[in-house]
Amino acid sequence: MAAQLQGKIKPGRASLIGGIAVGVGVFGLWVALARDLGAGGTGTIVVGFVVAAAIAAWIRIADL
Repeated sequence: MAAQLQGKIKPGRASLIGGIAVGVGVFGLWVALARDLGAGGTGTIVVGFVVAAAIAAWIRIADL
């Protein structure tokens, strides 16, 4: 009976949440590293966002 009460995590939802979390982490690290290296600017942020989005999508698709 205890096994029936446990919730199940759907793999699709878990990979979506994991992909988003990894994307946010990558973007945060990108911005921090760019600031420390003195490579600020809109272009650097945009490239960081594109890289983070690509990695997040890759994690999402690879987990399915």
